[in-house]
Amino acid sequence: MILFTIVKLSPIPIQCDIKKFGERVMEIYRDASQSIDARAKNLISKMTLDEKMAQLGGIWSFEILEAGKFSPKRAESLIKNGIGQISRPGVATALPPREIAAFTNEIQRFLIENTRLGIPALIHEECLSGFMAKEATIFPQIIGIASAWDPEMVEKMTSIIRTQMRAVGMHQGLGPVLDVARDPRWGRVEETFGEDPYLIAKMGTAYVKGLQGDDLRRGVVATLKHFVGYGLSEGGLNWAPAHIPPRLLREVFLYPFKEAIVEAGALSIMNAYHEIDGIPCGASEELLTDILRKEWGFEGVVVSDYFTIENLQSYHRIAPDKSNAAKHALIAGIDIELPKSNCYAQPLKEQLEKGEIAEELVDRALLRILRLKFMLGLFENPYVEPKVTKGLFDAPDHRKLALEAARKSLVLLKNEGTILPLNKNIKTIAVIGPNADSHRNLLGDYAYAAHTEITGIMAASLGTPLPSADVQPDQITVPVVTILEGIKAKVSPKTKVLYAKGCEVSGTSKDGFDEAIKIARQADVAMVVVGGKSGLTPDCTCGEMRDSAELRLSGVQDDLVRAIYETGTPVVLILVDGRPLTLGWIIEKITAIIEAWLPGEEGGNAVADVLFGDYNPGGKLPISFPERVGQVPVYYGHKPSGARSQFWGNYVETSTSPVFEFGYGLSYTTFKFSNLRIEPKRVSPAGRVLIKVDIENTGTMTGEEVVQLYINDVVASITRPVKELRGFKRIALEPGETKTVEFELPMETLGFYGKDMKFTVEPGVFKVMVGRSAKDIVLEGEFELVA
Repeated sequence: MILFTIVKLSPIPIQCDIKKFGERVMEIYRDASQSIDARAKNLISKMTLDEKMAQLGGIWSFEILEAGKFSPKRAESLIKNGIGQISRPGVATALPPREIAAFTNEIQRFLIENTRLGIPALIHEECLSGFMAKEATIFPQIIGIASAWDPEMVEKMTSIIRTQMRAVGMHQGLGPVLDVARDPRWGRVEETFGEDPYLIAKMGTAYVKGLQGDDLRRGVVATLKHFVGYGLSEGGLNWAPAHIPPRLLREVFLYPFKEAIVEAGALSIMNAYHEIDGIPCGASEELLTDILRKEWGFEGVVVSDYFTIENLQSYHRIAPDKSNAAKHALIAGIDIELPKSNCYAQPLKEQLEKGEIAEELVDRALLRILRLKFMLGLFENPYVEPKVTKGLFDAPDHRKLALEAARKSLVLLKNEGTILPLNKNIKTIAVIGPNADSHRNLLGDYAYAAHTEITGIMAASLGTPLPSADVQPDQITVPVVTILEGIKAKVSPKTKVLYAKGCEVSGTSKDGFDEAIKIARQADVAMVVVGGKSGLTPDCTCGEMRDSAELRLSGVQDDLVRAIYETGTPVVLILVDGRPLTLGWIIEKITAIIEAWLPGEEGGNAVADVLFGDYNPGGKLPISFPERVGQVPVYYGHKPSGARSQFWGNYVETSTSPVFEFGYGLSYTTFKFSNLRIEPKRVSPAGRVLIKVDIENTGTMTGEEVVQLYINDVVASITRPVKELRGFKRIALEPGETKTVEFELPMETLGFYGKDMKFTVEPGVFKVMVGRSAKDIVLEGEFELVA
C-alpha cells in the first residue's frame, strides 16, 4: 500500500490510499447520474465469478435470523459475496412490520458495508390478496376480486399492498397470478381471475399498475405467474402436464401475460412448474427467451418458481444432476433461482469450469438483475424507516377498501321469491355451518394464516427450523370478522341470533346435527354457511396442492344442508370456498344462494350488508359452474363444435351447459338494456368501432350492473369461439336512472393466428352481443371489417 499526502485545496493534510481513491472515482456504478445500463455493465466488469453467481440466487430470510434478530455471523457465512434475493421475510420470520423493517435494514447494511462491492439485495414476499405478513390487510382471495369486474378497485388494492411492502423494505411481490383457469378441479383456481383471458388481462394489468406505481423507486416489482398454461393440467392436478396446442397457447394462455407486460410494464415473470409437449416451462427457451424477450421485448427478470430448477432433475427427469438442471434453466432464460441458491451455486459453477456453459450466459442474467436493482433505486436508498410502519398497516382506509372489495366480490346465485334482502327486525335467525363462525376459513391459500400452517412441513423438508413454524396454525394477524359476527352486528337488538356449527368442514361426524336442526326449527330463516378450508396442508379442501376429483361440499356438509332444509325453515345458503362447486339438489331446492368465495378480513360484514340490504350485490362469476364434474372443462368461449355432442347435443345423463355461466350474477333490482349503437358499420383493419348502449335501473333499489360486450367472428379461415369478451363496465344506478355505456373496440383486438401461425386481422362480419352474462345476451348487432 502506497500512501501520499494531499494538500491541494485544503490547509489540512489528508492521507488516502491512492489506488482505492482512484477506484472510487472510477466506480461508475455508484454514480446515479450515469445510465442504468452503463452502471450495470461497469459493476459486472468488477465482479468475480463467485460474486456474479451470488446475484443469481438467494437465501431464506430465516437463515440469517437468530433469536428474532439479524445474525452478522450467519450473514458472514452465507452472503459474504453478496446475494441476489432475500426470500419471504414476511411469513418466514413471523416478525411484525416494524421488526421486519429493522431486519431488512440490517441485511442491506451488512451487504453495503461488509461485502466488497456493496450491492443491495432484492427482497421479495407473496402478495396475492395482500402483503403476506403480520398486521397486513387481508383482501378477498383473487377469484372473489375477479367477481367484482372492477379494475379500478384492483389498482387501489395493490396500491395499498405496495405501500405496506415498501415500508418494510420489500421490493418484489410474487403476483399477480395470470393463469387462465379452465379446470375447477385444480386447487389453485382460487388464486386466478377466472376462465377468460380478456378479463384476466384487464384485472391483471390493473394489479401490476397499482403494485409497481408511477415511480419504481417507490414501487414494488410485480411478478406475473405462472408462465404459462398452468391452469389446464391433466386431471386438474397440480404440476401435471398441460396439453395446449400452439394456437390456443398464444390466443388464450399467453394473452394476459403479454398485455400485462406491454400495457402495464410488468418487470418480472415466474415460470410455471408443469410441462408442455415434453418440455418443462422452466427449461423452455421458446417461452422464456424467444416469445418473452425476442417477440415481446420483455426487459425484466425471470425468477424461478420455488425449487423449479432442482425439479428439472428430481421431478421432470430431463437432467441427470443439479449442474445439468442449472444449465437447462440458464440457457432457457431463468435469471434468478428461488427461494435459495441450490443449482445456481456450486453445480452451475461446475458447468462453467468444465466449459459446458459460457460465462456470457451468467452475465446476461446478471445484467437483468442489476438493471432492476438500479431501477428500484436500491443503491441510493437501500434503507427504510421502521417507525413509519405504525400508521401504514391495516389502517381504517385499508379496512374500508377491504370491505368494498368483499362486497363487490359477492355473487347472488339464487333468490327465489325475493327472500333477500331480509328485514333487520326479523324475530329469530339460525346461523349454522362450519364456516359460520370461522375466522381462518374466510381467507385464501396465500394469506398469512394459511402459510404459517405449512411452515412446519417446510421446516422438516429443509432440515432447518423456521421461526414461523412456532406460530399457532389458526393465528390471524388482523381482526377478521366472521359471518356470524357480521350478522349479529347488523340485526336489530330485538332479533334473536341462534348458532350451531353442525359439523366440521371435513370428516364424518354428525354429532352436531341435532343442535343445528333444533335451532333451525326455532328460526324464521336459517343461514347455512358451508364450503371449504383453503390452504396447502392435507386438512385443506382447496388451494395449492389441494386438487379435487368431485367438486362437492366436503365431509357431511351436504347432509347438514339437507337436514336443515327438511325442517321446512327457509334456507339461505352462503358458500365460503375457493372454487366452483357442484351443488346437485341444492340448486333446485334451496331458497337463496350467495357465493362469498374467500372474502378476507371484512368478509362477515360484507355478507351481512348483502343479507340485510345495506348493499345490493352486483358481483358476476368469472368462471363457469359445472353441473357435474364430468362436464369439465366447461367454459363459455368454446368453438362452434364444442359444448355439444353430435347428434343429440347433451350427455346421456345431463346437459352440456354449466349450471351458472360465466358473467352470471343476480341483483335486488332490475336493469333494462336498450338503444344499441354501433358506429361505423364498416371499418378498416386500422380503425375502431364505437359501441354504445343505454342501461336503466327499472327497480326500486340502488344497484350495480356489469355490462358485458361479446364479439363473434361469424365466418373465418380458422374456427373462432362462439363468443369472446371484449369489453365490460361495472356501473352504479339509482332507481329510475339511465346511463350510457361506451366501448371502443380497436380492430386489432379481433385478430387471431392464421394457418401459417402469423397474427392476422381478417376481413369479415362481426356479431356484437351485449348482455348481463355470456348466456343472457340482451342486444345484438353487427359491423363489417373491410380490407
